[in-house]
Amino acid sequence: MRLLGRHIHPYTKFFPDLKSDLKRSGLRMTVEEYLSLSVLVCIVLFMVELPLFSFIISLFNLGFLFSIFMSVTISFCICGLFFFFFMKYPQIVIGDKARSIGKTLPFAGICLSTIASSRLPPHKIFEIFSKFTEYGEVSKEAKRIVTDMKAFGLNIYDSLERAIKRTPSKDLRDLFWSIMSTLKAGGDLGIYLSEKSKTFLNNYRRKLDEFAHSLTIYLEIYLTALVLGAIFFIILTSIMSGLGGLKVNIVLIQFFLIFLFIPCISFAFIVLIKSASPGGE
Repeated sequence: MRLLGRHIHPYTKFFPDLKSDLKRSGLRMTVEEYLSLSVLVCIVLFMVELPLFSFIISLFNLGFLFSIFMSVTISFCICGLFFFFFMKYPQIVIGDKARSIGKTLPFAGICLSTIASSRLPPHKIFEIFSKFTEYGEVSKEAKRIVTDMKAFGLNIYDSLERAIKRTPSKDLRDLFWSIMSTLKAGGDLGIYLSEKSKTFLNNYRRKLDEFAHSLTIYLEIYLTALVLGAIFFIILTSIMSGLGGLKVNIVLIQFFLIFLFIPCISFAFIVLIKSASPGGE
């Protein structure tokens, strides 16, 4: 920030969504700080890449000017990719937090409705709920609401409005809006949260049913295309090698298939199933 802050400030207008992304992602940095860090990392990376790629490309004896041109081009491209990743990183964090909230929100809603049914004041409801750390990001949001009320002297409505602006989950934003509307209208918060938690549970149950159906399809694809396909390929190549129909090193091909291809595809299936799971597990 000290090195690049004054130079970065005029260009912050080209990143209008970065401020809200940083706030919702929980990265405690201003736009100037984050852009300064991004540019500094890219500059240091360019200074390391340029001589390294110049040396590597010069080993091919393609000419001095061509080596310099290619090393500069490759270094700029890699730095551009890093800067693009920096700009997208807050959105990645927001997505992870939203999935984490979606995983625990149905059960957090039940706990919240149970506490609210005791007719406690709203600030006490959030204060008690924030102590249940097993609800992850939902508990942290409740703790921030309590902090806004206790440390900054805000009322429950202003604290909820701040939580609505910073939370990355649409369902949690809707829940906070509904809680604020219910409190302003003088409604029964316990009854509302009880009905809302049932809605969350029904949606979660529907997602589990959809995931179970998708998991059956993934399992059939994995068994048919990978397991049976790999066994068939190994048997076929072994037979053809024995008959003299293949002129390549069959052992090398089978080694690549068994120890590289199959583990990589299996890992890709694990990542796919984990991303499709409503619980993220």
